[in-house]
Amino acid sequence: MTEATRRLTGLLLALLCVLPLQAAPPDTIARIKPAILGLGTHQPMGKPPSRLLGTAFVVADGRHAITNAHSLPEALQSDGVEKLVIFIGTAPQLKLREVRVIEVDSDHDLALLGFDGEPLPALRIGDSQQVREGESYLFTGYPIGAVLGLYPVTHHAMVASITPVAVPQISATRISSRMVRELRDPYVVFQLDATAYPGNSGSPLYDPESGAVVGVINKVFVQQSKEAAIEHPSGITYAIPGQHIRELLRRNGLL
Repeated sequence: MTEATRRLTGLLLALLCVLPLQAAPPDTIARIKPAILGLGTHQPMGKPPSRLLGTAFVVADGRHAITNAHSLPEALQSDGVEKLVIFIGTAPQLKLREVRVIEVDSDHDLALLGFDGEPLPALRIGDSQQVREGESYLFTGYPIGAVLGLYPVTHHAMVASITPVAVPQISATRISSRMVRELRDPYVVFQLDATAYPGNSGSPLYDPESGAVVGVINKVFVQQSKEAAIEHPSGITYAIPGQHIRELLRRNGLL
């Protein structure tokens, strides 16, 4: 080995000692999946007894979860038998836990849930303000409800645009009261070049290497604002930036 080769080898070894090792996407997905929950309702005598409404993911102390507000049921059966639940794991080891709604952030279509029992693996909320157009992320959830079974599915997405949540409509007759609020005080959302389905609502959008969550997939709420003027929606997927998760957690003493 020449002197130049020895020096180059030493430099490479030094860099490996200094630079942090980053997880490959398959390792990240395996680490993320235990924190992915199904959100739904359960009624023992119902047919079927359980309904899957969307996706949620564990945050903070392992006894809280984030989902989309629009994924929550409008009402539960008044007899108290029907419960709001999270589905943990996959069949045949699927477990249910009753959850309570702690806060609903209607402006950003987010909901904070709480549940009791053994803490679950929680995801870290990253800095969504550092997200740039052209960057690639992953999201994991339950597309098309329970049609594909309670098995978390992961999709790849690029941030195609960072854009206001609502856009001015061509005709005033198309503007809803919610759009008026959004136009007065707009916030940005991430537009993704990926296809999500209603069951994906509430899925975390996360960095494929670190696993840090930078957003929450929103299939319905944002699309109604941004694409209301389109007769046949394009199927573009949006995500609510993670900074609004941080604010929600901070208000409830969880950050």
